[in-house]
Order: sequence, then structure tokens, then C-alpha cells
Amino acid sequence: MADEMAETTTEDVYDDAYEEKPGPSPPVKIVWRNVILMSLLHLGALYGLMILPSVSSLTLIWMGVCFMLSALGITAGAHRLWSHRSYKASLPLRIFLATANSMAFQNDIYEWARDHRVHHKFSETHADPHNARRGFFFAHIGWLLVRKHPEVIEKGRKLELADLKADGVVMFQRRHYKLSVVVMCFFVPTFVPWFFWEESLLTSYLVPCLLRYTVSLNATWLVNSAAHMWGMRPYDHNINPRENKFVAFSAIGEGFHNYHHTFPHDYAASEFGSRLNFTKAFIDLMFFFGLAKDCRRVTHETIMARVQRTGDGSHNSG
Repeated sequence: MADEMAETTTEDVYDDAYEEKPGPSPPVKIVWRNVILMSLLHLGALYGLMILPSVSSLTLIWMGVCFMLSALGITAGAHRLWSHRSYKASLPLRIFLATANSMAFQNDIYEWARDHRVHHKFSETHADPHNARRGFFFAHIGWLLVRKHPEVIEKGRKLELADLKADGVVMFQRRHYKLSVVVMCFFVPTFVPWFFWEESLLTSYLVPCLLRYTVSLNATWLVNSAAHMWGMRPYDHNINPRENKFVAFSAIGEGFHNYHHTFPHDYAASEFGSRLNFTKAFIDLMFFFGLAKDCRRVTHETIMARVQRTGDGSHNSG
């Protein structure tokens, strides 16, 4: 049963014994369909940005609501709950997060969590889906425009993912993912302003749908790119992920990335609580209402011991 799943996972623990296979990397194979679709999406979003001054206030508010729902479907859902098992969620909360995840349209929960566990386990190697050593563009969006490196595929297949397979909500979403995306990512954001306050259909499609979706995508991608390149490393200077406040703001709490890669099972993904961390505040609210429990945290003593052992000297505990 889903409510009796394993409480934790070790499939996201960094494997320091992994060594990349010698020899040249296979040639990059561009997925032209993805290139075209991403280009069209960003062009549509750019047009939506241009007409933003003429959009009604209700539509702008609705766009913000859809952005926050999309973001929570990734941060509180696919990431902190299903990838890292950093807290437990009741059935109603899991259904809500899975629905929000479909609005985000960043692959289904099962695939997202699988790739994210591989990312943590083999970070900054050929087995990392968005290896930041291949440059900003690749880590940000390029990894979605080319075929996966064979090492990514091989390592992903070796993960058991038993907890995900046992979660009925995850597997239901996976079976019905395409329909859920059509409804949640495209139809609902477009229909609501058109139907309820007579926003034009074109504006409803361009702003709460395409522009919101594009902004949501890039906010998530910044965690893979900018937060692996720019910022301090107060917890572990031996790894690439950084503390980046801009990314923390844009990705509602996911920019404290050096901390997160050092302590991936902390539900807050930050030492500093809800500061620039709306996701933690949301999970805390769900805990207050009894919809979340067993929120895992790292003790202050453990954090400080790690800071002194491997930090870069930039730590400020306030």
C-alpha cells in the first residue's frame, strides 16, 4: 500500500566510487522536435510578455496562482517528497501535488524523480542528466534538446525506484500523464480567465498558459545551471552546487543548493528555515493541518561540524 512505503531512500546518495568510462564521449544527437517546440514556446512567451501591460489585473493574479501551483508541484512534490522522501504526505496532499505537477509539465513524477536521483548520485559526471561541467546552456536547457548520454540511461535503469512504483498516485499520474498535462498545463490556465472574466482567448493562452509555463520552466532550470555555477559553498567546497539567493527566490526555495546537495534529505533544503523558501512554508502549513508529517531536518550540530570540515569559509549562521 502507498501509505506503507519505505520512509527513506538511499538512491539519491552521492556515489564517490563512480568513475567515468575512459575514451571519447559519444557524438551529441540533437532532438530537432524538442528544439522546434522549445523555440516556439519561448517565442509565444515573448509575445505574452510584450502584451503584459494590457492584461487585466485578474489575469495577472491568475498567472501568479498558476505559477505557484506549478512550482509547488515540482519543489514540494517531485523534488522534496518523491525524489528525496524528506517528509511524508497524506493521500489528499499527494493528489494535490501530483495535479500541480501536471500543471508544471516537466515530465511525470516517476521520470522526474528517477532522473533527479541519478543527478544526485552521479552529480557533475556523464551520468548526470544535466551535467553542469558541460556548460551553462547544456545544464539549463541543452540537456533537453539532445539524446541522453548512455551513462545517464544506464544508471537510471539500475535504480529500483520501489517506493515510486508502490505509490498509487505516482503511477496513476504516469499512466494518464498526457491527458493530465493537456488539462492542467494548457486548458485550465487558458479557460479560467476567458470564461470567468472574459479575457480574450488569445491573451488567456499567451499569458497564464505559455508565459507562465515558460517562466516556471526557466525557474526550475536555473537550479540546474546557475545554482551549480555561481555562489558560495559554505557546507562543502568539494562539490559544484552553490548557494544562490536569486535562484532561491525564483524557484521558491531551491537555490540553497550547496546545502541541499550536502544534506539532500532535509525537507527545508536550507539551513535558514522559510527565508526565501516558500516551499518550506507550504510544507509547514500542510504539517499544521495534519496533511504532512515526519519532516526530516539536519541538526545544527551536524551542520556546523560539516561547515568546519568541508566548508569554503563563507558560512554565516544568521
